[in-house]
Amino acid sequence: MAGDTPTTGLSYFDGEPLVRLLATAFVRLSQLRTAGDPVYPDAVQNAYNHVVLHCVRRGVPPPSSVPELARWGAERPLSQWPFTLPADLDAGERLLVDAETGSPTQECLEWAVSAPDPAAERFENDMMCEVLTLCRAAQAPEAYTAFRRLLIERPTLTSTELALLGADLDLGLLHDTIKRSYAPITAAYVRDGKVSVCAGCNCLLMPVGPDRYVCQLDRCRRRPVRIASVVDPVAGGGVYQLSRPLRTFITGPGLAETELEIELRALGLTPEMWPNFDAYDLGLRFPDGRVWAIDVKDRANPALLGRSTTPLRPTPPYDRGLLVVPHYRFAERDGYREVFLQHLPGESSGRVSLLTDRELVREAKALLRRITKGAKDA
Repeated sequence: MAGDTPTTGLSYFDGEPLVRLLATAFVRLSQLRTAGDPVYPDAVQNAYNHVVLHCVRRGVPPPSSVPELARWGAERPLSQWPFTLPADLDAGERLLVDAETGSPTQECLEWAVSAPDPAAERFENDMMCEVLTLCRAAQAPEAYTAFRRLLIERPTLTSTELALLGADLDLGLLHDTIKRSYAPITAAYVRDGKVSVCAGCNCLLMPVGPDRYVCQLDRCRRRPVRIASVVDPVAGGGVYQLSRPLRTFITGPGLAETELEIELRALGLTPEMWPNFDAYDLGLRFPDGRVWAIDVKDRANPALLGRSTTPLRPTPPYDRGLLVVPHYRFAERDGYREVFLQHLPGESSGRVSLLTDRELVREAKALLRRITKGAKDA
């Protein structure tokens, strides 16, 4: 085993810290494009070493190699790994690696994002902070809004489309950042020289076996695959796709945000999207003047979501702060709300209410009815 790890440090790399280490390792592995140097990145080797040490201590046969460790990630739910996780983290039957695509699951990405290791991969927060800084300096909220919609609505672009964005009046300010947000696709997405675009999210589908496709976004995996279009990468001058973290943490929840926008507009309301440079996702003003501030998160793990939840920014002012999660998360994970509340920090308790998207629309309808009735009775 390369890189001996002292057993005196083993107690730290147990439970949550070890899961974060593993998640970061699987993300690093997914980003390796070539075999290259036979030595794995330190994060990968370190995770492997610690799992082997835990197996030895518990008398469990360890994975014989890093590839076998990755197979464990695709076959063993977190609850079956040879280390201890607190029961309140609701590890359940979730996997860290998708068995069909061999890529990290959203659960894995969420654990990696929560890792305190400063050497961990940069995720979407760095990119979004850079965009916010540029847009605020230029006093251009319309550029920020256009950028968010681009990442939500167009996660896949041809080389020509990417170049043409530089001429967009709203997006020109952010063209260099946009180019770094997208990366050339790998061969994993190509079948018979073509790539297929998912009708549910406009991300690329991954070929599985001789005739199947799967989407990497959790929201689409619950439904039958639908192909929106088939693209020839050569004819298009190359195909680019948003990085996986941006697709997971911006495109996925962003689709839930824009779907809510459509539903609320159908009620006669006019939600403001990402007000004051993304103070929150939607600002919803009712006819009687009251305002709801809404943040949308599409997270697999309610414990990690609870821990990271902070009170919404106070400007623009609002009367009620709401955190909205797509209803399918509650259907897939029993006790989602209870686990979330158990891990919600004290400073957020009572200041942020958790609702599903369906609950939010129902409550908005009910409030509108009360406002209308009150106006008639007045």
